[in-house]
Amino acid sequence: MRADSHRVLIRPLLTEKLTGLREKTNTVGFVVHPDANRIQVRQAVETLLKVKVRKVNIMNIGGKVKRLGRFSGRRSDWKKALVTLKAGEKLEMYESA
Repeated sequence: MRADSHRVLIRPLLTEKLTGLREKTNTVGFVVHPDANRIQVRQAVETLLKVKVRKVNIMNIGGKVKRLGRFSGRRSDWKKALVTLKAGEKLEMYESA
């Protein structure tokens, strides 16, 4: 994948579990491009959001099979990145919520 920072980060993840992680360990979550790696995610977060990154963990999430009556479908697979920020760093987009 070409290392375009705007294409690497798709959207932030806002869940109860990640809210707890953000408060305890200064970790934020993002949905990232399926071909992105740790280095590209680190560079994208540091350039777009202007914060220093300590660690990046990436995991592939498999899509679930969903049913409606006798019809079944499948949700898409996606990739999640958990980004731990250095001590003293904060993201303003999470502080206003």
